[in-house]
Amino acid sequence: MRVLIVGAGRAGLSVAVHLAQTGHEVTIVDRDDAIATSAFERHGLVSLVGDATDAGLLKEAEVGRADVVVAMLRRDADNLAVALLAQAAGAKRVMVRMRDPDYRSVYVRAGVHRILSEIDVFIGAMATAIEHPGVRHAMVLGTGESVAFELDIPVDSMVAGRTVSVIAGSAGFPASCVFAGVYRPDGRVEAPRGSSVVAGGATVLLVAARDELANVIAFFLRRDPAAGGHHERR
Repeated sequence: MRVLIVGAGRAGLSVAVHLAQTGHEVTIVDRDDAIATSAFERHGLVSLVGDATDAGLLKEAEVGRADVVVAMLRRDADNLAVALLAQAAGAKRVMVRMRDPDYRSVYVRAGVHRILSEIDVFIGAMATAIEHPGVRHAMVLGTGESVAFELDIPVDSMVAGRTVSVIAGSAGFPASCVFAGVYRPDGRVEAPRGSSVVAGGATVLLVAARDELANVIAFFLRRDPAAGGHHERR
């Protein structure tokens, strides 16, 4: 894909480098000459220096040929301007990093395809880590009502050694909880099936309603009074 990242900064540059390494054609635009220079000299990215709200500069960056335009400027008003200019030029998709939640409805009316709120992401990850120490990583989904998170399963957990279908059919299994993945020993994620066994010490990827998160974690971490005994596997 052709990706144009506007207002790269350090975060945007990291995303640009990752995309370039996975085979995408990436261009960045930033006011900071040091960032643009680093992007070109260290990572080989096409880089332009200047004000991304300038239609002429965006044209120079070939915004109309972009499959995706990502606006990550410091002001939502500037991101909105970039989004409108990109759409007018023919960019296929436009994404923005939203700083002020009051802009969400404005971005929606402007036809922005994806709105990423750094506040939602930060709160979701940080608050979940503070409130639930058993969670390794967490990410807010959608409008913030659901959370995807990784959880280590203790070897003496009630669910250890049981299959996904048995766990999901157990009394007290939270209604909003969905198995999204089971991590293999080599770190790769395996799509769970009903017959997949959740071993003690394994890490699972779960999705649950945010207001039910505590119940989900408690369910998976509850201890088996007969730990060390035999679990029936189906």
